[in-house]
Amino acid sequence: MDFEEPNARPVSHEFLAVVLAGFGDQLDPLTSDHGGDPCPKALLPVANRPMIDFPLTWLEQSGITEVLLICPTAHRTSISHHIHSDTSSSSYPSLHVDVQTYDESPDEPVGTCFVLKHFSSRIQRDFVILPCDFIPPEDLPLSLLLNKYRVESNWDGAIITSCWLKAHGVDKSTVPEEWGQMRSSVPILWDKKSGTLLHIDTADDYDRNSDELEIRMSLLSRYPVASLSSQYTDSHVYVCKRSILDVLHHKSMFDSFREEFLPWLCKIQYQNSRQGKYGLALKSMTTKEAHALALRHSTLFGGSTLAQDSSWRNYGSPSLKPVTFSVPSSPTRPDVEPLTGLKIGIVVHGSVFSGRVNNIATLLEVNRQVLSRTSYTPPTDPDNRALIDAKSQISSDSMIGSSTKIGERATIKCSVIGRHCVIGKMSRIAGCVLLDHCVIEDGAKLEGCILGRNTRVGPKAELVRSLTQAGYDVEAGGEFATIRNEKLEVSDWTAGPEGRGFGEMSSGDESDNE
Repeated sequence: MDFEEPNARPVSHEFLAVVLAGFGDQLDPLTSDHGGDPCPKALLPVANRPMIDFPLTWLEQSGITEVLLICPTAHRTSISHHIHSDTSSSSYPSLHVDVQTYDESPDEPVGTCFVLKHFSSRIQRDFVILPCDFIPPEDLPLSLLLNKYRVESNWDGAIITSCWLKAHGVDKSTVPEEWGQMRSSVPILWDKKSGTLLHIDTADDYDRNSDELEIRMSLLSRYPVASLSSQYTDSHVYVCKRSILDVLHHKSMFDSFREEFLPWLCKIQYQNSRQGKYGLALKSMTTKEAHALALRHSTLFGGSTLAQDSSWRNYGSPSLKPVTFSVPSSPTRPDVEPLTGLKIGIVVHGSVFSGRVNNIATLLEVNRQVLSRTSYTPPTDPDNRALIDAKSQISSDSMIGSSTKIGERATIKCSVIGRHCVIGKMSRIAGCVLLDHCVIEDGAKLEGCILGRNTRVGPKAELVRSLTQAGYDVEAGGEFATIRNEKLEVSDWTAGPEGRGFGEMSSGDESDNE
């Protein structure tokens, strides 16, 4: 009798995923509380889908089954309800998500290092760190990062594998500067052949010497041909050895994982004093002779690291010219015996549609990227089809949520409209993102805006590149009144010409407020 399921997937308990969900203060006012209810960052939608679904689905596809999701105490109920609801369970059915909380306030956020130390007792094996706002590239499966770490942790002494993405700028003509930057890039130095992250320029390095990048000769002697670039940004996705938490407990001054702890770990690779002090703890579970022997005889393993394979070399951008450092003599790297040092691995990826949605600019841009890859099709079910007027105009690069009503001769272009919204007659919406339950009354015009859920925009009101907090009420517009480049919060007295709660008004000539 055969009890085997033909389509069953292997269940892996090799890694624990640690998903970090903070308050999202850079997404304010979308993450500001609405009445007595919180608006968790993890549940902000990207293309009408809560952003937490993207990293969880990515984890589920990799075969990881255990997830430790850490969020502020105030957000636990909302996040737990979403994760365990019927609407989300089909996206990641094999995951077991343990939601844990910590006390934090938006005014005094805590860093990743503090969170990891606080929950280290729950992390008893190698783990993957990733933020709740990470939108993975479609052509970069998490299993690729895991496989690189698996090989190098047993062969090259890797303790971390990091992922860096191509940075992209913001079109300042469509996004106000106050909305933030698309990607915050920093100078990094890495070795392409071995896939090793060698150096990250930190704020302290910049303060000490803003004109030059200081690199030790001992590092260049070991890696005579290295690539230097400031065009990449950290995805904040790390595959980590459990032993780094033991070392982290001894570095109480570290708060940021990327800005402090990771650059410090990079230096251990080539500083003998640090490696002598911390190397034994970091390598406590690194060398597995049986696994190394299997890798040595594997037909898929062609050297000291997977980075030598063509599938790894292709992750660099062909348009970038690496900086080459010429050193007269360099040590010969062994091709058979494992290296005795420690290693920080790196995967460099050049996909455009990827990255973190950690501010307003990236939220708008990622939604636009999703729209560029999809095509709007009218609903086929009778209930939703009846809500969309036949005389309305909806471009193919738009997305309409379920149970949304669109009035006669309304025009929607390159926009994401949430669920249960009402779009009035003769309204115009272009390049916008509307969250659920928004009401846009007749004749209103919106351009490049993001509206929090339950926002109401009055008749003939005009908004350009503006944000609204959940529950905001914009009054009816006048003949020459335009709200431009404003963050509209419920604490404002009014959104009309008298109260000027929305900031400056545009009267006649729009260039007055550019």
